[in-house]
Amino acid sequence: MENERSTVVQKTVKTGISFGSALAMVISYTTWHSIGWAIFHGLLSWVYVIYFWIVHT
Repeated sequence: MENERSTVVQKTVKTGISFGSALAMVISYTTWHSIGWAIFHGLLSWVYVIYFWIVHT
């Protein structure tokens, strides 16, 4: 039971990180029109998404 729960959590974390990176890159590219900034913000992932939401809402 514990091993199954651990697998679900690991998959959820990987999916959340992937989605956060993709979202950060899309927001960055549409805002700055720069692939370099999009890659950088993709590495920051959810940090950039939360920053963008706080500053622009």
